[in-house]
Amino acid sequence: MAAGAAYGFNILLATDSYKVTHFKQYPPNTYKIYSYFECRKGKADVFKEIVFFGLQYILKKYLSGSVVTEEKIQQAKQLYELHFKQSVFNEEGWRYIIRKHNGHLPVRIKAIPEGSIIPRGNVLFTVENTDPNCFWLTNYIETILVQVWYPITVATISREFKKVLALYLNKTSGSLDDLEFKLHDFGYRGVSSQESAALGGAAHLVNFQSTDTVAGLLMAQQFYSCPMAGFSIPAAEHSTIISWGRYQEKDAFEYALKQFPSTPISVVSDSYDIFNACKQIWGSDLKDCVEQRNKDSMLVIRTDSGDPVETTIEILRILEEVFGSTLNCQGYKLLPSFIRLIQGDAINLHSMEEILKALKNEHWSAENIDFGCGGALLQKLNRDTLNCSFKCSYVEQNGKRLDVYKQPVTDPIKGSKRGQLILRRNPNGIIETVEEGKGNPEEDLLVAVFENGNILHEYTLEEVRENAKLQDDDLLCLKQNGELLNGSLLNGNSQH
Repeated sequence: MAAGAAYGFNILLATDSYKVTHFKQYPPNTYKIYSYFECRKGKADVFKEIVFFGLQYILKKYLSGSVVTEEKIQQAKQLYELHFKQSVFNEEGWRYIIRKHNGHLPVRIKAIPEGSIIPRGNVLFTVENTDPNCFWLTNYIETILVQVWYPITVATISREFKKVLALYLNKTSGSLDDLEFKLHDFGYRGVSSQESAALGGAAHLVNFQSTDTVAGLLMAQQFYSCPMAGFSIPAAEHSTIISWGRYQEKDAFEYALKQFPSTPISVVSDSYDIFNACKQIWGSDLKDCVEQRNKDSMLVIRTDSGDPVETTIEILRILEEVFGSTLNCQGYKLLPSFIRLIQGDAINLHSMEEILKALKNEHWSAENIDFGCGGALLQKLNRDTLNCSFKCSYVEQNGKRLDVYKQPVTDPIKGSKRGQLILRRNPNGIIETVEEGKGNPEEDLLVAVFENGNILHEYTLEEVRENAKLQDDDLLCLKQNGELLNGSLLNGNSQH
C-alpha cells in the first residue's frame, strides 16, 4: 500500500510546506485572519473579465464534513518532522479542531455565484476563520483554494471562443442556432491528470455542450447536478482508417458510413491526401452514399494537418465543386445539409478567428464548419494567465481591527486590497470592490457558500450556464472587418 493511502485525502498535507510554520509567525494575540481571492489586472490584459467556476467542486470534494482526524494528524506529524528535520507542526491546533469542531474546518467562505462574469481586479471570494483560536487556518487552506484558478481560466477562455463564434455565426448566417455545439473539447489526452480533465472539461461545458472529455461529464454530474452536460457523435481516428491500408482508404470511409447510417459521423480524411479524399473518394467514389444522408446523419469531414486557413478554404472549394452550394438568408454560401467540416488541428483563439475571417471574405457561412480544441483550451495556460492571487487584507489582534495590504515599490500591479470587502454593482451598473463600511452590505454580491465544514449554497450547472450566457454587450466591442455586430439575437437564440 502506498504511503498515506490508508488515510485518503489529508487536508493537513494539502498545503505549501512553509504554511505549516506560519502559525508561529503571526503577531501574538492574533484571533482573526481575513483573506480574499482575485484575478488581478495586468499591464496588457487579453481577458478583461473572467468566468467564476469550480470553487464548489473544491469545497464539496476536499473541505466539507469532518476532514480532520487523529489518524491524519499523526500522518502529518510524521511527514513534517521528516520533511523539516525538526518539530514545527501545529499538532495541538489541529487536535483542537477535532475536540471543538468535530473535525470540521472553522472557516467562512463567501463567493460570487458560479458562472458570474466579473471584470478583472475584483474580489471573487473571501475566507475568514470563525474560531479565534484558528486564525492560522485561513491562509493554511490557500493552496487548495487557489487551485480554482484552473477552471476559472478554462471557462474564461472557452467563453472568449464563444464570443468570436457568435460574432461570425450571426454575421454570416443571421442565427445563433447550434452555437453551443461549434467548439468541441478535444483536450482529454493533453492535460496533466484525470482531475485536470474533469475540472477543465466541466469548465468548457459552462459555455458549450460539445465534448469528448468524459471526465468533465462525470464532474458535472457529481458536483453540479447535471445528468448529461455534453454530447458527441461517432467519429473515426487515424487508426481506424490506416488499419485498412493505404490503398483501401475508400473502403475504410464506406465502412464507417455503413456502420452509422442514421447519425452524424465525423471521418478524419487527411491520412494521406485530404484533397484527393474530398474530390475523388467523397466527391466521386462515395458521392451517392454521401448524398443519401441528411442533416441528422451528416458526414463531417475532419482535417488534422496543414495550414488551417488555406486547407479549410481549399476543401470548401472542392466540396462546392462536387456537391454544390446555396446562399443563406445573409447571402453567404452553404454546403448541402448532409456535409460539413470540423477543424481540430492547431486551433486557438487567434487561428479560429483567422479561419472564420477567411471564410467570410470568401463568402462562406460559419455554419459550414465546427472546431475542435485541445491544448489551447485545457492546457496552454497557467495561474498567471489571469493573474490569480490570494491575499490577506484584514486582521484582528490585541482587540484592534487592522486593514492590511502589500504595496511593492518594484511592482505596483502586485499591490493588494485593504480591509473586509464587498462586491457590488455601483449606481452606473459597474461591478466594483469596496471596503466594508463604504458600501451597503445588502448590495453585496458575495454569497456565503461554506461555513464550519458545511456547504451553505450549491449551484447546478444549469444555473451556472445561465449566469455565464452571452449578452449583446459582450459582442459590441468585437469587430469583424470594421463592422460591429448589429441586432439583438443573443437573448433569444444563444441558449437552447
